[in-house]
Amino acid sequence: MVEISTSILSVKKEEAIKTFYELEVANTNYFHIDVMDGKFVPKNTLEIMNEYANTIKHISNIPLDVHLMVKDIKENILNYIELRPNIITFHIEACNNKEEVMECIKLIKENNIKVGIAIKPATDILEIYNFLPYIHMILIMTVEPGLGGQKLIPETIKKVKDLKNYLEENKIEIDIEVDGGIKENNVTNLIEAGANIIVAGTAIVDSEDYKKTIKNLRGN
Repeated sequence: MVEISTSILSVKKEEAIKTFYELEVANTNYFHIDVMDGKFVPKNTLEIMNEYANTIKHISNIPLDVHLMVKDIKENILNYIELRPNIITFHIEACNNKEEVMECIKLIKENNIKVGIAIKPATDILEIYNFLPYIHMILIMTVEPGLGGQKLIPETIKKVKDLKNYLEENKIEIDIEVDGGIKENNVTNLIEAGANIIVAGTAIVDSEDYKKTIKNLRGN
């Protein structure tokens, strides 16, 4: 089943609670929390994403899907552990070596939270294969992380397909999440390639009918 993780990056502060409620009614599967530090990526969303995540935990039962686009991974993991998200995903590019990757995986799992590893469009998919037995999800960025409203990079679709084939050949069962520039007119290509969790922000938040858009993004 294809699930939808709605990025709340573009949600207006004055409309936040109303928007979160409407997204829940529209049956989003997750709220996607884009945590940026202004270092790993140019934009800084540390304060607003923490505020939004805390608000959601108080008013909604929809699980949090936390995406860390930060240099200091461990500090930010600790910041979100108390909110009990469904999953915390960090970027392999922010780690200096394999040992650091495993330390981050261990820290998240010790707190009974699922682990995801994210990769940028230019990162070779082979770099994450060694970690697949230890995690629950791979997030393939289909745009350069850090900015909303970008166009999907077509070459990333092949990366999804290559990963799906590798998982099937090696009988590994984990989720494949995709994030960036995903719209109703290109989501089918990603689903057919093997993605089962779709992150969409402006495509949903800027639409007139959240429920209809989410349904269409699921490929229904």
